Amino acid sequence: MDPVVVLASTNQGKLAELRAILAEAMPSLSPEQVVDSASVDAPDVVEDGVTFEANALKKATLTAQATGLIAVADDSGLAVDVLHGAPGIFSARWSGTHGDDQANLELLLAQLSDIDAPHRGAAFICAAAFATPDGETRHVEFGELAGDLTFAPRGDNGFGYDPIVEIPDLGKTAAELDAETKNEISHRGKAFRALAPHLAGALRK
Repeated sequence: MDPVVVLASTNQGKLAELRAILAEAMPSLSPEQVVDSASVDAPDVVEDGVTFEANALKKATLTAQATGLIAVADDSGLAVDVLHGAPGIFSARWSGTHGDDQANLELLLAQLSDIDAPHRGAAFICAAAFATPDGETRHVEFGELAGDLTFAPRGDNGFGYDPIVEIPDLGKTAAELDAETKNEISHRGKAFRALAPHLAGALRK
């Protein structure tokens, strides 16, 4: 069965989440028709935009053009209130090395070590976008998950800053949540679910 949607990522967790969300929006779409970028030899796209939206749209647009498939992409990060929205788009390379989750997390905690609990608000933010190969249809949606920064990591699930962001209503960090709960409330889950009906419409054309 030929693929019809490509996720501009090799993250298998994101792929599983996108497949599950699209299964609700488009039951006729087989999970095997939604693939990651490595499966179709899509090129890596440099994320040089200055907003989550710009990065997501760029990845989706260039991946769609390169593969001839409708492409979905997201860009996400952590926005800390007292840092005026930083690390933001620099979340994955806050410590200077892209993708070093532990170093990024430790640096952020050190920077906020003298900030008291009432002022440790933060939010995970995600922009999710899709684009058609002809470039005529592009759409972006957003999702957010608010929380409070802890003083030390807790939990072994998730990745990135998950161990230091506590969800107030649950009393747990994002890294202490099971996958089903996290996907239901996460910034990425919200953005993908908001995107799904628009993507379904494009796929039906």
